[in-house]
Amino acid sequence: MLGRILVLSLLNVGSFAATNIGLTSQSSGIGAVLTYTQPLMVFGLAAAFLNEETSKLRLAGTVLGFLGVSVLFVENGSSFTLSLPAMILILGALFWAANTVYYKRFLSHVDPVLLNVLQMAIGLPFLGVLSLALENPSVPLSATYVAIVLYAGVGASAIGTTLWLLLLREEDASALAGSSFIVPIMALAFGWHLLGETLDVRSLIGAMLVLVGIYLVNRRGQKRSPSGDRETAPSTAGTPSLLQGARWSVLKARVKSASRFLPSRVRE
Repeated sequence: MLGRILVLSLLNVGSFAATNIGLTSQSSGIGAVLTYTQPLMVFGLAAAFLNEETSKLRLAGTVLGFLGVSVLFVENGSSFTLSLPAMILILGALFWAANTVYYKRFLSHVDPVLLNVLQMAIGLPFLGVLSLALENPSVPLSATYVAIVLYAGVGASAIGTTLWLLLLREEDASALAGSSFIVPIMALAFGWHLLGETLDVRSLIGAMLVLVGIYLVNRRGQKRSPSGDRETAPSTAGTPSLLQGARWSVLKARVKSASRFLPSRVRE
């Protein structure tokens, strides 16, 4: 099992490092679109290795969500070339997708808190070496800097990732990955509410596409009974669910990290 935890940790390191390295040389809009190819990759990997549902409805929802993110973040006149930073970002998305599917197949029986602690501890030396090799890290001793570190370390990484793993134990990987399209939408909403940023018509259209896509990804289809009659999946309406609350908690914990994808026209 330790070998599998090591593999999971290295996939996590690869995703984190590739995404951040790629973003240093790529526009935020293109960076967001390339990063959120991850749900498309999870859909394919989950079908191949997890035997998950590959319905046309779920595929349509995943594609629609990706198109919504593209509408949100690709500005007019933007051009895309398959540059080295772009390929690094795609590689980061692939690592993220592989990490999701690998955990679901091999390590979903392990306690999420323990597993998150182990993968962070294993990954820290690798990330530290990369940081020293590629950057000139400095540590400004200010209250703002400490608050940012605490939020990113405790909120997004410790709590957020643990909740993500908890949800991944119970949900289909492709459905949960498709639901992550909500993160850019929440980033835009918080930017509008807290920072007074302006949302244009294209932002609203992109948001609607994403929300419809998420609905389709998580919609339970009808099944046929042996007699040929259609059966509707049992409804859980009105039943409180800790997992449903946890899903929103983990997505909210990642909103601030997603704000770096906001295009300059929205930030201004």
